[in-house]
Amino acid sequence: MLQTWPVRTPRPVASKLAADTPLLTGQRVLDALFPSVLGGTCAIPGAFGCGKTVISQALSKYSNSDTVVYVGCGERGNEMAEVLMDFPQLTMTLPDGREESVMKRTTLVANTSNMPVAAREASIYTGITIAEYFRDMGYNVSMMADSTSRWAEALREISGRLAEMPADSGYPAYLAARLASFY
Repeated sequence: MLQTWPVRTPRPVASKLAADTPLLTGQRVLDALFPSVLGGTCAIPGAFGCGKTVISQALSKYSNSDTVVYVGCGERGNEMAEVLMDFPQLTMTLPDGREESVMKRTTLVANTSNMPVAAREASIYTGITIAEYFRDMGYNVSMMADSTSRWAEALREISGRLAEMPADSGYPAYLAARLASFY
């Protein structure tokens, strides 16, 4: 079976619609203090061990999106193994009262820190492509990339190997544009 699909092409729109439907995270603190909307973007910054992955798992379980794309970009092997073991055990309650596994609506893109650096960059774009595919099919998609800081480190390493002119802290000059195109 073969299906061709355009990658990273903007949707043909005349004007941007105002977002009016909230993205319910299931976390009252986030919903009240940091509301997000369907079709919007948000970031969860934080230091190591402060619970970003736990929040991502809660978003996967309780959000009102139709499908979830979770990208583990450069994660440590034990963290990714924990995600791969925890996600199948997570269940959600459907509107009709049935319990269903979160994995039925989740796509995981796993990339550990011991994999090649170029694969870290590719994992982000793989996740974006999968999310755009589901979006174009009419689904409400939540995409989570954990962690974009390791993606930025991979871009720094790749640009160093290509002998590109570095900017601040050795990161490539185009880092801000890449992050902006993602968010």
